[in-house]
Amino acid sequence: MSTRFLSDEQLERLRSFPDIGREELNKYFTLTPREHGFLDAPGRGPEARLGLAVQLCTLPWLGYIPDDLLEIPQAALLRLAGQMAVFPGMLEQYDRVTRKRPQTRSDHLKAVLKYLTWKNPKPGSIQWKELEQFLLDRAMEHDTPSLLFQQAVEHLQAAQVVRPGVVTLMELVTTARAAAGKLTTQKVGHLLTRSMRAGLDGLLLDDPEIGTSRLRWLTTPAVEASVPAIGVSVDKLLYLRGMDAHQLDLSMLPRERRRFLATVARRSTVQGLERRAERRYPILLSLVAQSAVDQLDEVIALFDQAVSARESHAKAKTDEALAERAKRGEARQLLMDVILPMLNDPGIPDEEVGGLLRDQIGLDKLREVASVSWKPLPRDHGRLAALEASYTYLRRFTPRVLSVIDFQGGPGAQDLMTALMILKELNRTHGRKVPAEAPTSFVPARYADYLAKARKAGDDTAFRHYWELCVVLALRDGLRSGDVFVPGSRRYADPGTYLFTPEQWEGKRAEFCQLVRRSATASEAIDQVKEEFHQALEELEETLANAAPNDVGAVRLDEEGRLVIPPLSAEDIPAEAKALREELAGMLPFVPIASLLIELDVRTKFLDCFTHAGGRKINLSVETRRNILAVLIAGATNLGLTRMSEACGVSYDTLAWTQEWYVREETLREANTVLVNHHYQLELAGKFGGGTMSSSDGQRFPIRGKSLTGRDMNIHGGKVLSTYTHVSDQWSTYGTKQIVPTTREANYTLDELLGNETDLPIHEHATDTHGATLVNFGLFDLVGKALTPRIRDLGKITMQRVDNPTATNALYPHAGPLLADRWNEDLIRATWDDMLRMAGSLKFGEATASLVVGKWSAASRQNTLAAAIKEWGRIRRTIHAARYLSDPVYRRKISRQLNKGESLHALRRDLHYAQQGTIVRPHLTDQTEQSWCLTILTNAVITWTTEYYAMGIKELREQGREVPDELLSFIAPGHRENINFFGFIEVDIEGETAKLDDGWRPLRPTLVNEAGTTFLLNP
Repeated sequence: MSTRFLSDEQLERLRSFPDIGREELNKYFTLTPREHGFLDAPGRGPEARLGLAVQLCTLPWLGYIPDDLLEIPQAALLRLAGQMAVFPGMLEQYDRVTRKRPQTRSDHLKAVLKYLTWKNPKPGSIQWKELEQFLLDRAMEHDTPSLLFQQAVEHLQAAQVVRPGVVTLMELVTTARAAAGKLTTQKVGHLLTRSMRAGLDGLLLDDPEIGTSRLRWLTTPAVEASVPAIGVSVDKLLYLRGMDAHQLDLSMLPRERRRFLATVARRSTVQGLERRAERRYPILLSLVAQSAVDQLDEVIALFDQAVSARESHAKAKTDEALAERAKRGEARQLLMDVILPMLNDPGIPDEEVGGLLRDQIGLDKLREVASVSWKPLPRDHGRLAALEASYTYLRRFTPRVLSVIDFQGGPGAQDLMTALMILKELNRTHGRKVPAEAPTSFVPARYADYLAKARKAGDDTAFRHYWELCVVLALRDGLRSGDVFVPGSRRYADPGTYLFTPEQWEGKRAEFCQLVRRSATASEAIDQVKEEFHQALEELEETLANAAPNDVGAVRLDEEGRLVIPPLSAEDIPAEAKALREELAGMLPFVPIASLLIELDVRTKFLDCFTHAGGRKINLSVETRRNILAVLIAGATNLGLTRMSEACGVSYDTLAWTQEWYVREETLREANTVLVNHHYQLELAGKFGGGTMSSSDGQRFPIRGKSLTGRDMNIHGGKVLSTYTHVSDQWSTYGTKQIVPTTREANYTLDELLGNETDLPIHEHATDTHGATLVNFGLFDLVGKALTPRIRDLGKITMQRVDNPTATNALYPHAGPLLADRWNEDLIRATWDDMLRMAGSLKFGEATASLVVGKWSAASRQNTLAAAIKEWGRIRRTIHAARYLSDPVYRRKISRQLNKGESLHALRRDLHYAQQGTIVRPHLTDQTEQSWCLTILTNAVITWTTEYYAMGIKELREQGREVPDELLSFIAPGHRENINFFGFIEVDIEGETAKLDDGWRPLRPTLVNEAGTTFLLNP
């Protein structure tokens, strides 16, 4: 295993002084009186005192002392020299003295270590052994050498131990990784019985029954929810159970270690795993253990999707029948318009009515209308009857799924579980008649008449069909809400297992409450939210009281006391801002997309994030960097590897290998984080926004072929999937997720905020109506974030009051009548700690927000905790609505942020141009990686444009132009007309780097005339 995983540039940077910020300067280079006493020891000249001070302050700052003290940042040197009243040049004299007499420098280091109580580790010492153990523990969690190195540095600094030399530390990291591999094999050795080894080896053999190896068979997910696909998925589940994979306990290995090993197995070829000899067994063991869970979830998901597809088909048929019925009913309605006035006319004798109607309407017309049968519709308008036509299709897979899955029910689902057991027994024994005692309480009221009529008519077949369909539908709904769960599943587990246990929560409550600034006691929390409520209502009351009924531009009450919310007027962008943006866009240099990425990598090193999946060294060669860039462009532009190979001249096999081993979701996320952080540090980005607000929105992309994530949507003209992105107020995209387009986007709104690893201090998040669920309002507040959506038909939502109507209306005469419901304060008091426990579980990563939000949004009324979260959401939604209605600045801020997110859709469309923008990758993992490629290129364009806009602004100001800062917030960096995405894509890293002038491209030249107008010299 190579010990070299850092580049020469990284090595040099880790041995020298970095730049220093203001906060670090104040923290580490401010001398205390005690430190002055240490430095002013008798016999020390000014040069020795200054040299000693540099070492004294540098060690706590960096954890090591660079060899060349003269490289210290000038600001730090001047600060120290000023405090000590010493000439800064004395440091050069100190350097000359210590070079002649190294013992002086060594003695000073010992004195600094003794004063600071730091340790200088030696091989074999306690500190050295602790470092080795620390690295081994971390290497068992993950295998990324650069991350291990960074964690070692942080550990040493926290333990006040001097960092060893960079090469030495790299060797320790390499040793730890090798030891982690051996330790992994030892820990799972008891599981590697002879039969288990034979089973694992069998994964690598070609099986003529399936036409490939079992390894590839297991790692290839389904692409459609069809009967054959469900059958194959069940076969995989049973195969894994035959290996006892579902009973494997790998808890002795850290979760990240298991995930890493399973990833290696999925990405390796059969031949590659065979070459690993004994080392392949822990890898394959982790794969089958993880696959047992994944396959269980896949079977349930396919079951859900297949049942839902037939239900949707039945709904479509019912809707068509209703439309046709409405057409036929038009003739009857026209007759009623004639009949009713005549019947209601007391002047027409009863005995003459019939004759008059027959004469006026005509017997032929009456007979025509009477010939059409007109039966009353059931409550569901016939949907269950339409679904019954699919009964035979559903029976092709539901019995097998029910037999292999251990469904269990929570409180309120006992009758459903009893019905499920009866149905399983009927399937096993091929019984046809449902027992009389079979429960039906779970059947919705809209379907109850079907069962009642079938039972009354003695039609056992019809009763069996309708009852079984109701069981299957209720089971599907229970899985979605969490009322039904499956042991061993990840996605469909008992919702209670997603949260910290009460015992775990006890030790985390105080930390969480301090982190999100929420009270641990219900009374204080309720008092705080009431204070916010009254403040918001006072502002709304003032707004409504001051609004004239005829003021069409203001939020007001009409004459009947109904709320009127006028549309927000378009934001007035100054003409000067538009002109400035056009000028800056004209100054941008023309650049191919590959050259843009190469240039950004020079400044950000984002390509260093693409580490090998096997944990190999990250010192990427020029060729590897070129190949990674080609794969990124292929994914983002939708060219695909075949067309990209033709466009860039790199072989398909090379690109495919690079994509398999380097370009995966975790490396893409890390690279995107580097770009977002770099953009966040740009001065001009700060003019766009403070990085404290973001928004999320879904964008539909057409998809071709079979895919579990695609859905047919007429509004979008065919099958599409949805990319859900989170965009900051600085225009950067910090989160991306592929979701099923028919799934409610609100379930995923909180995911990327809690998983945000960028430097963006996001606190407030805007969405359209799709994100405004009560659960989201409640959870956002409980985790310390603010949900500020733009809600369609805001005046129709139910707003809460905290008192009775009389007291509320007396306090708020105008706003009070809008508050329709009383807030359930008692429910909050009773469940406050559990609410915090749920929020803490999300905040600390114990559970995924999308999973919890989806479950609790669909939870039944029996779920007290879900009801409490929604109740807290109601009061938060009321506070938001009151602020939104009373503050036009607040409304416009939300609208402006949402517009930023929507405007980036056009940039993504332009980048994703190939194959008419149609996605052809069928699997979610591949689609996710492609969406992150697109996100990286989108952020690259935004970042590069922001940098060159800043250069253009600087040049204009140097030419005497006045460019006010207040105009810069209107300068959107989504400009792309000067970037070429098409044609031959040359990825020449060395050539493109050589073209840069001091790291930058020259702007297109401009000239200012006597009138002060700027012209492009070469437009």
